[in-house]
Amino acid sequence: MKNKKALLVIDMQKGSFIPKTPRFDTKGTVDRINELAQLFRAHHFPILFIQHDGTEENEFIPNTNEWELLDDLVIESNDIFINKYANDVFYNSELQSKLIELNVEELYITGCATDFCVESTIQSALTKDYNIVVVENGHTTGDRPHLNAEKVIEHYNWVWQNMIATKGKIEVKDLITIKKKLNEHF
Repeated sequence: MKNKKALLVIDMQKGSFIPKTPRFDTKGTVDRINELAQLFRAHHFPILFIQHDGTEENEFIPNTNEWELLDDLVIESNDIFINKYANDVFYNSELQSKLIELNVEELYITGCATDFCVESTIQSALTKDYNIVVVENGHTTGDRPHLNAEKVIEHYNWVWQNMIATKGKIEVKDLITIKKKLNEHF
């Protein structure tokens, strides 16, 4: 299948959503990811849940509570799970080979944290010539020393909308626009 789409859900793990590290609009972000995932499943597009494996840093160790995905995320048996070991999901992981196997050309990107793993993955995907749709209201982060989380998200959405892509293209769209676009093709 040409121009197959895939949804990446990056690091929506319990250890990233604790009182010590509050995230902006967690419930809304999870709800939008679930809604988009439901639409992807209806169109038989793959959903890839990315989980940070921080064994070397002694955090986010597989099969621990902090490594688990948030309870409110809807996960189905045919969803795909990929471990990652750095901010960039592609680095030393099986993501690239899995996307090639699935004939994916377009990535819809969601998750946590906007300014770390989401950003790194977007930059890496661009160098691999994927077309990218960043779900404008489908990624989150926490407050930073000089900028609150909402402004960090706003800043990165602006950066992604204004960057010069490689061979692929990058767009930033909200969930409503994405739903309309996906549904008009089916």
